[in-house]
Formats: sequence, structure tokens, C-alpha cells
Amino acid sequence: MAKILILGGTRFFGKRLVNRLLANGDEISILTRGNHQDSFGDAVHRLLVDRKDSAALKAAAGNQDWDVVYDNICYTPEEAAQAADIFTGRVGQYVLTSTLSVYDFADHPLREEEFDPYRYPVMMNDKQEYSYKEGKRQAEAVLFGRHNLNVAAVRFPIVLGPDDYTKRLLFHIEHAAAGEPIGLPDPDADISFVHAEEAAEFLQWAGDQRWDGPVNACSSGSITVREIMALIQQEIGRSVPLQNSAAPDHMSPFGIPSNWTLDHAKAADAGFRFWDLKQWMPALITELAADVKLN
Repeated sequence: MAKILILGGTRFFGKRLVNRLLANGDEISILTRGNHQDSFGDAVHRLLVDRKDSAALKAAAGNQDWDVVYDNICYTPEEAAQAADIFTGRVGQYVLTSTLSVYDFADHPLREEEFDPYRYPVMMNDKQEYSYKEGKRQAEAVLFGRHNLNVAAVRFPIVLGPDDYTKRLLFHIEHAAAGEPIGLPDPDADISFVHAEEAAEFLQWAGDQRWDGPVNACSSGSITVREIMALIQQEIGRSVPLQNSAAPDHMSPFGIPSNWTLDHAKAADAGFRFWDLKQWMPALITELAADVKLN
């Protein structure tokens, strides 16, 4: 039985991770602001803290040691530095949820070495304001700069699931149902995705493996928005035009200018079995479309 702390475990793939670890018999604490209800009951211990408050975070962690800390809500170098100061020497494995966004667009599946956090300069700013891309790059750079902290940075692409609170895939289904055109720069750009349950499974695996360094994690295969819309048409009998531009409310959340895919060979070679994107995507579309009414 492992003693595990999860920063951000009440929504989406975070709650799935908690459920997997509980099923494994682990002792789980979740750090949360308490803004979202969870269904874990007395099975977990809750630390009600805003992780941006470093003093409160330190007080909540106390003098406890942890086998694994999962950090799903680290977005800046300041947050990474605070966590490193608190947990260095007190955790066996630190797993940071990172992102495909640390990479630039490329015409090939991106490999871990194409963004090197070990050599990336840490450049904090007084306003503590960063783009999502830069914040995650900086967070990785800070954590990998701590040589006495074993860190895995799991780089996920877009995560999808039936309870995705951003409703990114649902956006396309609802537009098709309403007959509203969708804007995006390149409907034929290949995109990597990962299912929320698969993401939770991978995080658990990365913690068990004591992985050290960055690691890509995505479903096998890629898909374009044009292919997604074809699957939606098969499900609801409707599709809509895909055009280069549209009003902001009608621009696809998958609207990227070129291919954006991950190479997950490193994790696959280490033994993780990734899901097949072309198998789970149609099933997810069917599930989401069930509650969408045609106009």
C-alpha cells in the first residue's frame, strides 16, 4: 500500500486516478480548494488548500512523507518551485501532469528530446503571468533542476472523456446538430488525443514505474477534425462546413495550423499499452451525441 498525495483530484482524469488508486488499496490524500464536490466519501483525506498559497500548502503538507505526489494543477514556475521546496526529500516520486503544448508544431510525431527541460532557462517574471505553453515549460525546467527530486513529467495531448468540462468534442457535435459551420485553420491537420481513463491509467503506471524524466502519453494513432466530423455525421446524420474562419464562438477548439502529434514509443517500449484512438473515439461520440437534440 502506497501513501499518495494528489494535487487536483476532484474532476475529470484526476478523479479517475483517485478511483484507480483507491481500488489498488493505496492511502490517498487529495489537495483541493473544495470548489468541486467529489464522491470519495471517507475513502480519502482532504487537504483544503489553494495551492497558490505557498504557506498554506506547506502547513497542509506538514511533516508527512509520501511515496508518490501527483501534481495535476501546476501551471507556473513559481508553483513548481514552491512544491519542490516542500516535497524535496519527502517524496519517492513526483509526477507532474504536463502537456503536448511544451512542443512547437511539427510535421512528425514529437519526441521527448524535442523539448529539453534540463537545458531550458528558468525565467520567472514579477507579474507571474505566462502562457499555458510557457508556464508548463518553466514548471518542467524548475522541477528537473532539482537533482534530489525524482520527477516524471507526463506530456499529454488533448484529453477527452464524457465529462470533459471544457466540452471540446461536444462543441463539434452540437454544431453539427444545429447546422452551424465550424472555423479552423487546417481541417486535415493530424492531432493526438488521449482518453481521460487512459490518462489516469498512465499516471498510475508512471508513479509505479518511478519514471525519471519527461514522457509522452497519447492514444495510438491520430485523427483530423475532418475525420471527427465524418464520425459525427455517421452518428447523427449531419455534418457542417469546415471553413478557415468564423466568429470566435464558432472556431473549433481543435483549430491548429498544422499537425500536432506525439511519439509515445518511449513509454510503449517500457511496457505501457496505449488505447487505440480509432476505437474509443467513435464510442465517445456516440455517448456524447445521445443527449444532443437535432434542430
